[in-house]
Amino acid sequence: MQYEFGMIGLGTMGRNLLLNLADHGEAVAGLDLDASKVELLKQEGTGKPVEGFTDAKAFMASLRTPRVVMMLVPAGPPVDKVIESLSPYLEKGDLVIDGGNSFFRDTERRFNELGAKGLAFFGIGVSGGEKGARFGPSMMAGGPAESYERMRPLLEKVAAKADDGEPCVALFGPGAAGHYVKMVHNGIEYALMQSIAEVYDLLRRQVGMNNPKMADIFEEWSTSEIGGFLLQITSTVLRKRDPETGLDLVDLVKDGAKSKGTGKWTSQDAMDLHVAVPSVDAAVSARDISALFDERHAAASILKPSEAKPPVLSNDQLKGALAVTMVAAYAQGMNQLRAAGTEYGYGIDVAKAAAVWRAGCIIRSELLGKITQAYRANAQLANLLVAPGLSDFVLQHLPGMRAVISGAVNAGIPVPALSASLSYVDGYGSSRLPANLIQAQRDFFGAHTYERLDQPGVFHTDWSES
Repeated sequence: MQYEFGMIGLGTMGRNLLLNLADHGEAVAGLDLDASKVELLKQEGTGKPVEGFTDAKAFMASLRTPRVVMMLVPAGPPVDKVIESLSPYLEKGDLVIDGGNSFFRDTERRFNELGAKGLAFFGIGVSGGEKGARFGPSMMAGGPAESYERMRPLLEKVAAKADDGEPCVALFGPGAAGHYVKMVHNGIEYALMQSIAEVYDLLRRQVGMNNPKMADIFEEWSTSEIGGFLLQITSTVLRKRDPETGLDLVDLVKDGAKSKGTGKWTSQDAMDLHVAVPSVDAAVSARDISALFDERHAAASILKPSEAKPPVLSNDQLKGALAVTMVAAYAQGMNQLRAAGTEYGYGIDVAKAAAVWRAGCIIRSELLGKITQAYRANAQLANLLVAPGLSDFVLQHLPGMRAVISGAVNAGIPVPALSASLSYVDGYGSSRLPANLIQAQRDFFGAHTYERLDQPGVFHTDWSES
């Protein structure tokens, strides 16, 4: 039997995506060096057009030519090793897809290297976790348009569907455009997760709420105008009991968050593009601080928290702070996508990105429907903060957000993502910022020159003269 689609890497994501394809009637094959993973694929694929292999030569021979082969392996050197192992069997016209969280510059390199050999290479960001892969992920593709058309029917079959029926998969441009969109998706994910964690911390430490009550609050919010996947799972996590101790499991989890680098990559490239993404930056830094577990415990006895009595915060104020942060994080990510689309020649359609994120992915939320509409109504929209409807939404919740952040500061509770998001809104909405002083300082010590408000041109002043 000849199979239409091959998957290399039969971990949870790869296996589930293959089974998703098989559910839609596609004949698929999987390859993994771990025989137990191959056997699991066969077991779960019983009765479906699925086959598993541990031998690369037999796997490649089983695929219909020209072949479509997708990798779902850890980013970095493992991707290059898989490509190298396939090279003896690849033929001109074959299509190789990297479905992992690869750094976009690595994807560009591979795109050029394989293209020189007559092979099509594609980078597809896949979001939604194991359940998304099994029942409908959000997918962000980058590569040659003709290759995408070849894959599009398959991808649209297995992709998540938005409420209007649109499949949550799209081509975002050539080269690494898809992996770039997925990288920014993950950066936004960092900001949303951190802001939810900060609100949880305030509910716990400042309001004094227990986990079951907090679970009720997050569940309520998950069905509101800011509702989405991350709020849903937060409610579920807060209700989970540890079978060994009978305690709430979340209270036993070590407070040191790990990461795989995509948030950092988002921040780094945003700085290269001169795009402000302070909510993402704060979230990345917060994870780094959380990792200083032993240092923090030692410092806690020295840097004692404030003795100030914290104000009573309402659920509406906390929800509002979270709402503004979510809009700010999406706005920052969309601006980065637009800048990258211009700088790297991707031509990324930000309305398409918002549409693809409406279902299946980790950052899906009710807000993305409004965001999609905003960009479809005005493709040149400067910032989501000034979009009709969304600007009113932000203004409505700003007073509550200010109360939340001031209360957290007085109580000595860190809220880096919430604070950075408020500063972003305030900065973007300020007609006058103190950068004039910075420009004067730069001209003083480095003769870097400055512009004036009252006349055109570039100026330099000897500031030390009286």
